[in-house]
Amino acid sequence: MEVKVNAVMLRATDYKENDKILTLLTAEKGKITAGIRGVKKAGAKLKFAAQPFCFAEYVLARTGERYTVVGASENESFYDLRTDINKFYAACAAMEAADALTYEGEDCSRLFSSTVRLLSQICVGDERSALISYLLEALRYAGYGISLENCPYCRKELINENILRFDFPAGVFTCRDCGDGEMASGVTYNVMRKLSSKPFAEEFITPDGEKRALRILREYIPYKTGSALKSLAEYIRLI
Repeated sequence: MEVKVNAVMLRATDYKENDKILTLLTAEKGKITAGIRGVKKAGAKLKFAAQPFCFAEYVLARTGERYTVVGASENESFYDLRTDINKFYAACAAMEAADALTYEGEDCSRLFSSTVRLLSQICVGDERSALISYLLEALRYAGYGISLENCPYCRKELINENILRFDFPAGVFTCRDCGDGEMASGVTYNVMRKLSSKPFAEEFITPDGEKRALRILREYIPYKTGSALKSLAEYIRLI
């Protein structure tokens, strides 16, 4: 039986001499794994379908619980991401996060749409702010959303506080005097609020604020998922 899905290629793993195993984020069937044959050969017809960030309609043959890619029609290659090293690693970080935050068999339609939108945004604009917004959104979809409200213990407003704490197990910012989380800055908190479309204190938006936010996300996502985000660590090093 053959099925068609709209998908973004998250990860490709070498298999045998000329084959790969793809991890696809699809609009219709969530995250799935599919084999693709012969794509390591020069001139392979479906070589594009195993490339990073490929957004295509994939035709899959299903045998039991296993899928094999037998055809594909490319919608967008996002080629521009390959010409800028910062954009490339930002996009790779998003693919790793999408893989880490999803499970096969669950509905990923919202994350699929967000992922396609992110890749388009990175191609034409500032990848740092787009990546932070995407990661915060992906965390919410996965049930690991970061709370950006008042201190959950004393209810103190945090928007004008310079020094805060971040509680990794709970995923919340607290005031300095509450909880026992890691020390964090008001800059990080306000950048995350800004990129989550929440009111923020403009004086706390600094040139290094986005890098600070990315550092917390680099630690928080693996803490929740157990998956290291190597591309995000490399992206932070680059910027």
